[in-house]
Amino acid sequence: MGRKQTKSTPRKVIDVEPEPEPDPDRISCLPGHVIDQILTYLPIREAVRTSVLSKKWRNKWYTLPNLVFDRQCLSAAAYEDTLVIQMKFLKIVNSVLLHHSGPINIFKFSMCAPIDESLVSDVDQWILYLSRKSIKELVLDVCTEELYKIPWCLFSCQSLHHLKLHFCCLKPPTLFKGFRSLKSLDLNHVAVAQDAFENLISGCPLLEKLKLTEVGGFAQIDICAPNLKFLEIHGEYEGRSRGHSSNMLKFFDHRPHIQCLVIRSCFLKYLTAGVLPKKLPTPCMDLSHLSLSINFDDLKEISAALCLLRSSPNLRKLEIFKEIEVHTVPLTPAAYCWEKIFSAPAMPIRVRHVTIDGIFGNKLELDFIKFLLLYSPVLEKMTVKPVENFIPELMRGLIRFKRASGEAEVILEDFT
Repeated sequence: MGRKQTKSTPRKVIDVEPEPEPDPDRISCLPGHVIDQILTYLPIREAVRTSVLSKKWRNKWYTLPNLVFDRQCLSAAAYEDTLVIQMKFLKIVNSVLLHHSGPINIFKFSMCAPIDESLVSDVDQWILYLSRKSIKELVLDVCTEELYKIPWCLFSCQSLHHLKLHFCCLKPPTLFKGFRSLKSLDLNHVAVAQDAFENLISGCPLLEKLKLTEVGGFAQIDICAPNLKFLEIHGEYEGRSRGHSSNMLKFFDHRPHIQCLVIRSCFLKYLTAGVLPKKLPTPCMDLSHLSLSINFDDLKEISAALCLLRSSPNLRKLEIFKEIEVHTVPLTPAAYCWEKIFSAPAMPIRVRHVTIDGIFGNKLELDFIKFLLLYSPVLEKMTVKPVENFIPELMRGLIRFKRASGEAEVILEDFT
């Protein structure tokens, strides 16, 4: 018996549209050099965290050329315990250096709490590691019970361009000949012997910027750096010149190309020792920015300031900060005689912009302002920033004082 044939129903074919492909991961598609550039703007703590973004970002921070370890490395909670700060900092630095590969251009370490003496050996190991990496810039701020002694391996870093040390002790090896590539040096609360300091400076032929803040270990400042352009000195030094010698003449003997000079914290007093000339034998032709802290109760400091002004024919910017010394006997008006200080015919001062900060407005200070206005024929602007309880005579004096420059604008800023 034959099978009964049934009529088949044709199946309806439904066209199914393919699902759209997901948008590409933009973070992963960034070029490698762009990722590297982004990482340079991040604190090291955040740069390490980018490893979770994608496979392409994983361990990218291993090759960061600039390593900065400061407060941003730790969470806010970590600052509650000093011991936690120490251990966290050391652990972070050790871990980063352990995983790092490639060159290191910049290494900055600024501890926000004192380091226990038992942990100083870690810092020694970092410097040893960095000395083999052709590092170009090193900033080291290590706060210990005693000044941190810089290991000798640092003095082999001839690739260094910039060096900044804080709370350190420098004792270079006997055969050390200087940093031949160094361009800037910043020493803050650093101890170094006189001969070691002089050898260090003279052994840096490319040195252009030098900043000294409370550097101990010597009394005389002898800087032989023919290419120096920026010099800033904070601190009190007891070196005295004898006989007919002069600290002022010695100090400016080797800096013909200085462009910016900043003198703070009683250092002007050091320059007054010995014979004080009215003008330097060789003018500072390149000096365009001069910043001085002056004790207006010290006639020799005023004379030293005037000597620098007379010796700077191309000076453009002058900053004056009032320096207060407890043991200085105030000058009487009779002892403060401008006619004797600045003999006729007057030598014009070529400064264009003047800022005077921290004054009360007494006669000694007003005489100095009067002098600057009277002998500055190209002065464009003078800004006076008095203390809160300044004397009203200051306002009246600024209005009535004669001005050699018809374009001079005098501004009395609010102390707030």
